Amino acid sequence: MKLNTILSLLLMLVFSMSFAQKKNHTKNLDTKKVRVVDSIKVTKISSELPSTVVATSIKDSTIYNLKDMALARTKDSLWLNEVYKSDLFDDVYNSIVNEDYEPVEYTELPTEVLKQRLKELDARTPFNVSYTPSLENVIKRYLKSRRGSLERLMGLSEYYFPLFEQELDKHNLPLELKYLAIVESALNPRAKSRVGATGLWQFMYPTGKMFGLNVSSYVDERSDPIRATEAACKYLNSLNNSFDDWDLALAAYNSGPGNVSKAIRRSGGKTNYWDLRRFLPRETAGYVPAFLATMYIFEYAEEHGFKKQATRIPYVATDTIRVKRQITLDQVAELINMDKEELEFLNPSYKLGIIPVVKDENYMLRLPLTIVGTFVNNEDAIYAFVDEEQQEDEKSSPELIEQPEKIRYRVKRGDFLGRIAERYGVGVSQIKNWNGMRSNSLKIGQNLIIYPKKTVGDIASNSPSKSTTSEKTYTVRNGDSLWSISRKFPGVSIKNIQNWNDISGTKLKPGTKLKIYKG
Repeated sequence: MKLNTILSLLLMLVFSMSFAQKKNHTKNLDTKKVRVVDSIKVTKISSELPSTVVATSIKDSTIYNLKDMALARTKDSLWLNEVYKSDLFDDVYNSIVNEDYEPVEYTELPTEVLKQRLKELDARTPFNVSYTPSLENVIKRYLKSRRGSLERLMGLSEYYFPLFEQELDKHNLPLELKYLAIVESALNPRAKSRVGATGLWQFMYPTGKMFGLNVSSYVDERSDPIRATEAACKYLNSLNNSFDDWDLALAAYNSGPGNVSKAIRRSGGKTNYWDLRRFLPRETAGYVPAFLATMYIFEYAEEHGFKKQATRIPYVATDTIRVKRQITLDQVAELINMDKEELEFLNPSYKLGIIPVVKDENYMLRLPLTIVGTFVNNEDAIYAFVDEEQQEDEKSSPELIEQPEKIRYRVKRGDFLGRIAERYGVGVSQIKNWNGMRSNSLKIGQNLIIYPKKTVGDIASNSPSKSTTSEKTYTVRNGDSLWSISRKFPGVSIKNIQNWNDISGTKLKPGTKLKIYKG
């Protein structure tokens, strides 16, 4: 079935479900008790519905859960874990800075074959893709030592490259510049270098401001894939206009145009990148070879037997919604039953997991296409829920208690700094400062020093007193969510259930046993 046919069927399905829900339930909608995803109800199944729709009977209603579109592939939790790691950024950065260009033994790629392929690349790109022994050694070292990380990058590229290509084409720039984001950030929109460059295109704060990227307490537009890509296109275009040479423009993008100008003067006026390399900073000297090596491997991935892992959600299968009031990614994840980690991947520019509403700003929430219609058609209920939750928080106003004692946390498989920080009520930057960490990379078994910060309510929920409470075991049933389960037990919140059962996300598997404390 063609892509546009699948999209049309899904959109029609969402519309029809929303219409039925609106017609039958608008007057009696209880935003406090009716979970958004559970309010999409119809009474009749069409035999012609696509196989991506699964119906499960709950009481007297039939609730539809849209499964992933065919083009979105089967959800792979391993892929999600790979996405939220930051070790790829360190791997790419270190390979550039520490490249030694020594000969590499790699018989699978004969020199003559490489020369022919580089000649073909040179003919179809504006870059100077000429053979040099140094470039050959970089390519062979990547092929020999970095296959795993390159396959992961190829999987991520399926999400980001359509976005890059669209913007590059709009600015009439070479599409091959999409590979620059791999060299810059390893396709990590939250990557941050040792000197503070941030995002997919690694903008320093002043340069980002110069090209329209704003940074506030809530939002860092350098981490916004669309806005940062647009800014990168403008910057690259201006650099190429200045040097009239794409190789020099790339070098200037990395080290600044001033360093390239100085290298030209020190070389006696030479303007060929390969003649200037020894006059450039060490990182920049390895920058263009890394770009060309990456381009070669991606362009000839099939010939070298790479098996990239398909991305969970292609960029073309997502869309944005302009939020009408401040909302958190936690709240969105809870209401639409979506992994928070996945929401963070789709919305990386929100530093604190909060989407603010600011005058003259259009801050967007990006969601999979299969969920956009649900959100839009239930916006009133969603915002009413957010309002009530805020009012409850303001009423309780728990006193903040600082825990002077430090704890030692041992990193487990699947951990990442954001999850650990959320668990202990602290910031990612605090954990990094306490442990002298430069990057977000974690290793299994690593010990972290943490000074937990919790509210009175959190402490009580984490450590229920046996003298005042009773423990109940609840078995998760098909269709259950943390929200619906918390409603069954007065005084129990979603956060309580997560803390009592060491749950970090919102997904539940039928049959799972949950501890619930009453009293």
